[in-house]
Amino acid sequence: MKTFKELGLSSTILKAIEKKGYTTTTGIQEKTIPLLLEGKDVIGESQTGSGKTAAFALPIIEQVNPESRNVQAIILAPTRELAMQVAKEFETLRGDKNVYSLAVYGGSSMSEQLSQLKRGVQVIVGTPGRTLDLIKRRALDLTHVKFAVLDEADEMLNMGFIEDIETIIGSTPKDKKMLLFSATMPRAIIGIAKKFMRDPVHVKLERHEATLQIEEFYYNVMAKDKCQVIRRVVDMNDDFYGIIFCNTKADVDSVTHQLLNSDYRAAALHGDISQPQREKILLQLRNKQITILVATDVAARGIDVNDLTHVVNFSLPQSPENYTHRIGRTARAGKKGIAITLLTPSDKRKLKFIERLIHREIAGREIPSTAEIVATRKSKMITKVHTLIESGTSTQYEGFAEDLLANHEPKLIISTLLKEAFSGVLDEKRYQNLKTVTANSERSDRGDRKSFGRSRPSSRDRGLSDRDTRTKSRGSGRSYDRGESSGDSGRSLDRKGPARSFDRKEFSSSSGRSFERKESSGSSGRSFDRKGPARTYERKESSGSSGRSFERKDSGRSYERKESSGSSGPPRTYERKEGSGRDESKRSPKKEGSFKKKKTFDKPRDSKPFAKRTAVRPKR
Repeated sequence: MKTFKELGLSSTILKAIEKKGYTTTTGIQEKTIPLLLEGKDVIGESQTGSGKTAAFALPIIEQVNPESRNVQAIILAPTRELAMQVAKEFETLRGDKNVYSLAVYGGSSMSEQLSQLKRGVQVIVGTPGRTLDLIKRRALDLTHVKFAVLDEADEMLNMGFIEDIETIIGSTPKDKKMLLFSATMPRAIIGIAKKFMRDPVHVKLERHEATLQIEEFYYNVMAKDKCQVIRRVVDMNDDFYGIIFCNTKADVDSVTHQLLNSDYRAAALHGDISQPQREKILLQLRNKQITILVATDVAARGIDVNDLTHVVNFSLPQSPENYTHRIGRTARAGKKGIAITLLTPSDKRKLKFIERLIHREIAGREIPSTAEIVATRKSKMITKVHTLIESGTSTQYEGFAEDLLANHEPKLIISTLLKEAFSGVLDEKRYQNLKTVTANSERSDRGDRKSFGRSRPSSRDRGLSDRDTRTKSRGSGRSYDRGESSGDSGRSLDRKGPARSFDRKEFSSSSGRSFERKESSGSSGRSFDRKGPARTYERKESSGSSGRSFERKDSGRSYERKESSGSSGPPRTYERKEGSGRDESKRSPKKEGSFKKKKTFDKPRDSKPFAKRTAVRPKR
């Protein structure tokens, strides 16, 4: 990498850079700064945290006229946090040069921004909405602009600012120099470049160069175990300082609540958080008063903290492009970082799509066991104690130690103090057992489908029915001996025989009816043991509820029936003979396709809808 001095910057700017602690350039800075100093339009394809802010800020500060109070540079950013960050970067990089910047964004005082514009600033850094509002009020004049910058252009596209951007850029002179920075290059961004840029130079960092400092991997987990895995990750890394990304506000609140209950320093950030509270949370994060920020993608846009060690994807992003933006929050300013994804079985296809998009594979790892976590924490505590002993900062407690040693053994004293101080930290029981993820876990991890709709109860829940007692296969060779008893229907069954033939005995406590029945079922359906030709059978029934018994013989369509009624009153006995009275041989064959016409009724004369009729029924 080259030094900033080799890029041709002035001594005033170099002093400001040295004061910030920068020594060598990043990849995007080395390739972009010389092109901007030459006056060329540049498209920079680089992820968040690659040093692109300094890549366009340094050439702008170098070429802006400090004597003029006109707006000479306009930088558009997707969020107020990013706008404030870029404006702050301009202030620190300008050194002794009188180049002033102003951040304009929604949610802040309009009157204060208007007063600063009247005093005169050279650089405006704003969100598209507020910038366009100032232009419509004629408070912001862009006719003297020499530089126009679109920072994180793909994010502004996703937020629906494309029309505002075109209107703002259209208000600037055509001979300006334009810079466009984006982590990805969708078609709409390419369209803006073709419309407003003149022969732009495309600067693109190689994928391995952009992500060289980020260690990426995933853990296979079940959805219900995600919070437990986060606890293990945080406890395994005492220096954990990062962001946990969720897809919904409900997940953000749930994860934050569980972490706070376990005494972790965490805070939630999503769309329902007010702007003052949001700024307070980000200040606490930068000061490390909180070390875990749980946020949605939209809420985390524009967050710039250089020392983040971890990024955890609680859920894979709904848009695969957001994966690049998420992991770019760590490994900033040349530092290393870790990106962990909690992968459920149902997310494997989405992960494959992301891997194709980023042109690299993401490796899987084993979740740290409780024994590994406790052993790691013990080792770090021992190292810390040795460091404290060598530093000699505990001399004020020597008298207290002598009093304890006078009455107890040293080993007993130390073990008691360790138990009192670290019993909760070094106890394996504070971690719950995790369910092992297997190849068959995908179906069970899709959520309880019963909670999203009606679930059909099993046969043991809804009682037995005739349909439940049948076998599912109609093929032959499936003989069985089955006995069932249902308390709901009061019916008991005994089945024996090859194929689907069986003897069946039934007794109904509700109807008081009992009978014996022989059945045999082949491929064509079910038939009975029959006496006589055609449809002849004997059936005896006795009803305890009605006190009626009868004997019935059927043959063909004529039959003889005898009934005896045991109901109240004199007993009635009778014989009854019935016949169809038809000669089946004389019946004419039914024509194929013929049908019986349904009886229809004449329509009423009044065809108007019933609700609009006003006729009154005459009195009889």
